Amino acid sequence: MSIDAKMAWRNIWRNPRRTGLTISAIAFASLLLIFMLSFQFGSYEALINSSVKIHAGHLKIQAKEYQNKRDMHLIVPDPSAAGKILDNLHAIDAYTFRANAFSLISSKERTYGVIVTGIDPVREAKVSSLAKLIRVGSYLSEKDTDKALLGELLAKNLKAGPGDELIILGQGRDGSIAATVVQVKGIYRSGIDEFDRSTIHIPLKTFQDAYSMRNSVHEVVAVCKSLRDVSTAKKNIRKVINNQTNQYDITVLDWQELMPGLFQGIQMDLISGIIFYVILILVVAFSILNTFLMAIFERTREFGVLMAIGTTPGRLTKIVLFESMSMTMLGIIAGIIIGSIITFYFQVNGIDIYGSSEILSQFGISGRIHPRLSILSVFSGPLSVFLITFLSALYPTLKIRKLRPVEAIAYV
Repeated sequence: MSIDAKMAWRNIWRNPRRTGLTISAIAFASLLLIFMLSFQFGSYEALINSSVKIHAGHLKIQAKEYQNKRDMHLIVPDPSAAGKILDNLHAIDAYTFRANAFSLISSKERTYGVIVTGIDPVREAKVSSLAKLIRVGSYLSEKDTDKALLGELLAKNLKAGPGDELIILGQGRDGSIAATVVQVKGIYRSGIDEFDRSTIHIPLKTFQDAYSMRNSVHEVVAVCKSLRDVSTAKKNIRKVINNQTNQYDITVLDWQELMPGLFQGIQMDLISGIIFYVILILVVAFSILNTFLMAIFERTREFGVLMAIGTTPGRLTKIVLFESMSMTMLGIIAGIIIGSIITFYFQVNGIDIYGSSEILSQFGISGRIHPRLSILSVFSGPLSVFLITFLSALYPTLKIRKLRPVEAIAYV
């Protein structure tokens, strides 16, 4: 260690109480930023996973224009080929096939226009939370052919319940009339009113027979093992599809494209969080600025004596700046260690959102939020604290260069 570094280290502990408070403030800011950013990322992941589990999925393979047009004729003609692609990807946890059509559905008393979705009951249970959202009756079994699941609000509007028969009337893919009779087996509640009001699910085989779909579907819906795997899986799927010349009209979309409203909401919440973090960092910065201004005022005579015996202003500036950065690094290192330990504990055990677990569970969301430690959440906050603290310490440190030895020695 150089002589300047030793002097700086000694000077730091000349006033241990002030030094301790400064280091504690920096450590607390770093700790809080790590925890809050990790908590935000964890809550976003829980929100995204619960939302995609209801219906959208992390990824969808479908016809290129289907997302915008929802045209009955825009199909995935060979879903088994898409399934083989997904089977070869380690990042894919599960996938299922769906077909959709807008149709009229009639009970004994009322008729409504709804989205009829054909699902594979076994695969669907692995991809979505539909089976867990059943509130009345039961979920579809593999052998069911003429059964249906209704949204709670739709069932209320139709005045239909388990065991009641419904008539479905629409248009088949070949232009023929699609008509079938199904019996309500279960009623689900997702918490999304539009979804519960306008959807009905029937077995995929029943849908394909009624709507003349043959073996084709409209969507191949997949969920990944982790949210972090979505981007890589999407690239790999697109690469395989692009290499298959007979699949030129098929594309793959991720959850951001499927649910742009959710993505924009997360962005807005993240921006509001960043504003709060900036305010926190500025409060710490002013605290540091005040600390070093006071330190320089108190040591003005000392600086004057040192300059009188030949110490250059540049060397004094270097020593004082080293003092500030030493305290900053001590605080940041302590904050990173303590913040990571605390965050990791809650990442494993979760944070119980008191009083809301029962409400959230109705919508397929756990009442416990698990923060997510990442390189971004661990280092972005402390790095911001370091930069702001450095700039805050730079201003009072540069004032040393303006000191004149005679005036500084006489300073009281």
